[in-house]
Amino acid sequence: MTPRRRVLVVDDDASIRQFLRVALTDRGYDVIAAEDGQAALDAIQDNPPHIVLLDMRMPVMDGWAFAAVYRERPEPRAPIVVLTAARDAAQYAGEIQAAAFLAKPFDLRSLLRVIAELVGS
Repeated sequence: MTPRRRVLVVDDDASIRQFLRVALTDRGYDVIAAEDGQAALDAIQDNPPHIVLLDMRMPVMDGWAFAAVYRERPEPRAPIVVLTAARDAAQYAGEIQAAAFLAKPFDLRSLLRVIAELVGS
């Protein structure tokens, strides 16, 4: 039996966190949700994710700061997918060397395809 893939959702919007938790759990993923980068780092201390879905503009610790600290952590490190409402999604993804990006509002099928491509289903 293949272990379930763990997805870290980092977004300050509670409705997005809840939507992704339900949608991804229904499709067989384990979901860890955090409202900012610092909460995310704390949440994955003992349970590293297989993929990170990251908003960029958040209070406490934004996506840029999260990515910088996360990349300094020992392996394993998961690919990061930027999810942002900003028009500069591609630029933001490039700045943090993300594996992919999706602009909000995103299509769930597109997100699921990106996750499957990066970590399998």
